[in-house]
Amino acid sequence: MSTPEPDPGTTLDAAAIHARCAASASHIAIEAVAETGSTNADLLARLPGTAASAVLTGPVLRIAATQTAGRGRAGRSWLSAPGASLTFSLAWRFQGPLHRLAGLPLAVGVALAETVASLGVPVQLKWPNDLMKDGAKLAGILVETGTAPDGAIWAVIGCGMNLVMPDAMEAEIGRAVSSAPWLARMDRNELVAQLLSRLAAVLAEFDDTGFAPFCERWNALQAWRGAAVNILDNGAVVQQGLAAGVDDMGRLVLDTPAGRVTVLSGDVSLRLQ
Repeated sequence: MSTPEPDPGTTLDAAAIHARCAASASHIAIEAVAETGSTNADLLARLPGTAASAVLTGPVLRIAATQTAGRGRAGRSWLSAPGASLTFSLAWRFQGPLHRLAGLPLAVGVALAETVASLGVPVQLKWPNDLMKDGAKLAGILVETGTAPDGAIWAVIGCGMNLVMPDAMEAEIGRAVSSAPWLARMDRNELVAQLLSRLAAVLAEFDDTGFAPFCERWNALQAWRGAAVNILDNGAVVQQGLAAGVDDMGRLVLDTPAGRVTVLSGDVSLRLQ
């Protein structure tokens, strides 16, 4: 049976999103646009120290109904169709130093997964930056950083989430992906507001504490717990073991015949054996 084409539903409206946000997100500027190349690229071009005419001075959420040049990790493309997905980025200023942001994508994953689960769509987290539903990818997270002239660290946190999956787009992606039709039937502005409210609360806590307080929450949502996995770097297997969760720095923990080892994210990929 063919998957129905997406219903665009509620038009994204910055004022409507802001009105529905909790206090944790009340200070965030919201920009909703019909189309752009990449919301991450848009915000990165406005970081302090750039030549942009509208340099960021505080947190900004930029959300687009359609992205024509969306990006994932390692330069991969993120494909989307109008009304079929949520594509947004949030620029956030951190105290730094940069190495404290090592577990940030995982903390963001916790925020998104807990929000989606509270809306009736249970998901799991795949290290380091994917939300999984029914064994397939539902959403991806891309974090890019920059340092301001005053030494402050800015992160641009991008998220792409599949709400429905048109047959044509799944064929173009060329692998199994998941979707969340239940969320697609929600008021789109309410959905964004709920995601943003929890994400803002998590980012504020992360800036104070780092990843350690989120470690247990991430492990409770871990996909492939105890499964045999490969770590790939440029397509080559560089490590194998049983997935045992993450540590308080956000590193993947593997049980191997030689003992327990940890893996930093970088550009490596995690795959089932």
